[in-house]
Amino acid sequence: MTTQASSTAVLEQQHSDAQELLAHSASAPSEQIYGITELCAEFGISQRAIRFYEDKGLLAPRRVNGARIYGQRERARLKLILRAKAIGTKLVDIKQFLDLYGHHGEGRARQLQWTLERTDAAIVELEQKRAHIELTLTELRIINEAVRQQLAVQQD
Repeated sequence: MTTQASSTAVLEQQHSDAQELLAHSASAPSEQIYGITELCAEFGISQRAIRFYEDKGLLAPRRVNGARIYGQRERARLKLILRAKAIGTKLVDIKQFLDLYGHHGEGRARQLQWTLERTDAAIVELEQKRAHIELTLTELRIINEAVRQQLAVQQD
């Protein structure tokens, strides 16, 4: 067995042990828990990416016997991180958005207002870019047609 395969097997065993420990604990949370491998598979990302988000303060999994344990909150945060990245949001802005939520959702209204402000600004910016693109396309079409006419005259 390779070192990487051995490490993966150890991590999976630790995750399994942690799930069993939490399941039999009287104070166990009633939420679904995930290991890093499960989240990587679900979202199609690497463990390195998840650790990077942890280093940036975007994710904060619990640790049980050294294994990372992710709950529904962390899974939801990861999903939001990936969606925000897909539309070009900077990590610093993603962190600000996530931090507004608070530990129990007390900042949800602030989060919604922040999102509204950011999306309004992004829409205005993209509409300006689209108008510029349309103007550029019009100019290029005029040039293209003029060149075609000049070529047609020269070929006659």
